[in-house]
Amino acid sequence: MPDQTRVVSPGPGPRAVRTSDGRVLTAPADWVLVPPGDPALTRRIKAAGPTWTVQEKRGRKLFSRGVWTSAKVIDPILAQLEIERADPRYAQKQHAAAVRRDREQTTYVGEFRDAVAQFLAFHPRHQQLQDQLAQLVADHATPVGSGTVARTERIPVAERAEAAVIAWMRHQTTAYDMMIIPRVAGKRREVRRMLAARSKSLLDFYRYDREVDATRCPLRKALVRIDERAALSQS
Repeated sequence: MPDQTRVVSPGPGPRAVRTSDGRVLTAPADWVLVPPGDPALTRRIKAAGPTWTVQEKRGRKLFSRGVWTSAKVIDPILAQLEIERADPRYAQKQHAAAVRRDREQTTYVGEFRDAVAQFLAFHPRHQQLQDQLAQLVADHATPVGSGTVARTERIPVAERAEAAVIAWMRHQTTAYDMMIIPRVAGKRREVRRMLAARSKSLLDFYRYDREVDATRCPLRKALVRIDERAALSQS
């Protein structure tokens, strides 16, 4: 029903959506799909309602595909936003907000890197390797919008750090990305648990005062590949 606000998924046609119970609805003739990318516009459209928010799940990530609403709702909102954004104070406010977000992101990356290092807890003789791995995991997991476990606030940062390390190890030091896993309920989770156990055992080697054969260590090999790719990209 067009008078009811909904969260839906893409439907079989350009103006079709699918509800959570599987029904296919067609957007009213006077409705338009506002694409994602302008948070201020989206917030005001949703506040004016009713709307159909289109979300699509890919794997474990949820992507916004826009918001359906009446064109009559959009026009006055766009006009008001244009007036506000023409004011020099708007640009100043946006710049201040961007600076604040950058500062908060830099702080979080550092905190997350430290949490990763605390989880790794390598022996001092492997300190350089620990620092390199902690930075690589933090750089991969913390970008805004990445959808990784590092961006969630539902679990403590120490648990996020551990999960991010195990995920990084799964993709970089195992054959997970090339595995053909049967489409059986729970099978992928079972494989991930198995690989996580292997990764934790591998990390344990570096928590003691002993030499590790770099030519046979999947972690060392992964770091060499990453260094080689970085060198090629800079050449």
